[in-house]
Amino acid sequence: MTPAGMNRRRLLWLAPALCAGRALAQSQNLLQESDDEAKATGYRADASQVDRAKFPKYAPGQTCANCSLFAPDGDKPSGGCALFYGKDVLAKGWCNSWEKRA
Repeated sequence: MTPAGMNRRRLLWLAPALCAGRALAQSQNLLQESDDEAKATGYRADASQVDRAKFPKYAPGQTCANCSLFAPDGDKPSGGCALFYGKDVLAKGWCNSWEKRA
């Protein structure tokens, strides 16, 4: 049985829109440099763009991917961070709370 008005043809017609909605929802979970919490920690989506004069703690090679606060999500280019609940950060990113992974 199918819900009223739903058939395979209609489902195939709606599939691209459903996928686009999922991609949009995932991108909304990505921390942006313009977010208040990102500004407070000096988050940069690309560690190579960190202002070393402003953040002397930064050293080349430090990225979210090798931070102890980062939780990778398989082979995705982003993952969770203990600092930013509900938001993903890019593995190639960096913030002033970076701590070496043990």
